[in-house]
Amino acid sequence: MARTKLALDGSAAVPAAAAVASRRRGAGRTPARQSVRCWRCLFITSVLLTGIAMATKKPAPPPTQVEITAEPHHQLIFHNEYVRVYDVVVTPKDATLLHNHRHDYVYVVMGAAEISNEVKDKPAARATVAEGDVKFVEGGFTHLIRNVGATPFHNITVELLQDEQNRDAPASKWNAENAIRVQGGAEDVLFVKDGVRVARVQLEVAGFEHRHHHAGPHLVIAFTDVTLRSEAPDKSAANIELKAGQVRWLEGNMTHTVTNVGSQPAKLLSLEF
Repeated sequence: MARTKLALDGSAAVPAAAAVASRRRGAGRTPARQSVRCWRCLFITSVLLTGIAMATKKPAPPPTQVEITAEPHHQLIFHNEYVRVYDVVVTPKDATLLHNHRHDYVYVVMGAAEISNEVKDKPAARATVAEGDVKFVEGGFTHLIRNVGATPFHNITVELLQDEQNRDAPASKWNAENAIRVQGGAEDVLFVKDGVRVARVQLEVAGFEHRHHHAGPHLVIAFTDVTLRSEAPDKSAANIELKAGQVRWLEGNMTHTVTNVGSQPAKLLSLEF
């Protein structure tokens, strides 16, 4: 039987042969070398996991499609049974979400810009728009607008909510008797669509529209800052002050004279229903 020697403190001493074997097994395993091996294992594992993730990665989803009422660049500033009016600003290099236009609409450009009109399932179409442009667009499509220029794309968009029932309405009611006579300015009828007459109006300082009657309501959009005075036949009067891009809804069955009492020419768009 092998005898175990006691150490000086009374504990069992490790036999010499066992101690030598232990030293041999631990030879070369310095803390630094063990640390390198650990990092190497972690790196390999990370590479493998990344490769697996890339192999199983799903393709990017298509752009989010929303209703125009939920598109964040379209800020609703007025609505009633006739219209929804949005103030739209798309900064350079930005784009709207893909959104639905379910109604015909009119838009008014408030500043020159370069855009890409990207209609769903159609090639993108680049366009340059100028300040003061007024366009009518038939609804029933989905698109996004991308600003590819160096200036903001700012417009006022007016959805015509009664387009379906008025699409085939005759334009005959808008005749010479409805024309507004202007002194010190001009009124140009741009088009009549969906029962709405769209006209551009400019009044020089102190220019005025002669007395005229509005059977139906109308929407006024200011191209510039304007201060107008509306005077009824009974001499009651009220000022209309608008900043560029602001709108005002005026009810129908109104007879009045309109004068530019501001300090600069007044430019505005009228949509008469």
